[in-house]
Amino acid sequence: MTSAQQKAWLWFGASLALMALVLLLAAGTVRYWHAWACLGVTAAANLPLTRYIAGNPRLLESRMRAGPSAERRPIQKLIVLCVMLPALAVLIVPGLDRRFGWSHVPAWLAVVGDALILLGMALAYRVFRENAFGSATIEIGAGQRVVSTGPYAIVRHPMYASAALYFIGMALGLGSWWGLVPALLAVLGLVWRLFDEETFLAENLPGYPDYCARVRRHLIPGIF
Repeated sequence: MTSAQQKAWLWFGASLALMALVLLLAAGTVRYWHAWACLGVTAAANLPLTRYIAGNPRLLESRMRAGPSAERRPIQKLIVLCVMLPALAVLIVPGLDRRFGWSHVPAWLAVVGDALILLGMALAYRVFRENAFGSATIEIGAGQRVVSTGPYAIVRHPMYASAALYFIGMALGLGSWWGLVPALLAVLGLVWRLFDEETFLAENLPGYPDYCARVRRHLIPGIF
């Protein structure tokens, strides 16, 4: 196992541990079945995804560089920060909601939220299998080409669609109506990111304007 692969698996374990810590500290209790369900679903869905990324050297290299500091353009540094902060709040707000009893999501809807998490992660897995250039940053890699097959034949940004499903599913799965507020803010951040990304790709990736002319929807089939 290479050092990059070790780092991928370390990140898998560390991210789950951090997620559990944030949720349970915010909730002030370990008696929070929504949190344990979401953790279990996220772990189960992330396992095959991490295995696939770890086995793909090009994808592994590009996914290991992430976050505001990894972006080369200042506007994207700001955008990524504007996505990451509400994404963190998607864990904190529901935990506080559980602690103080601000709202109550029916159990069946929480299960629907868990299903959305699984759906989002399954879509992410499909995207990575279709696109080996799925970098965590907005850049043009060596030999990169326009990918227009699979989910990319339906919307231009299926990876962001998977993230949107994950954020909304997490809020519901954690049993919090208030959690939908940061979830929707994170989705708005993704929309800002995709508009800037499309401008960048149209200027720097041959064939991208033609692709946009064929695939009209950004994120939601038939709607947006």
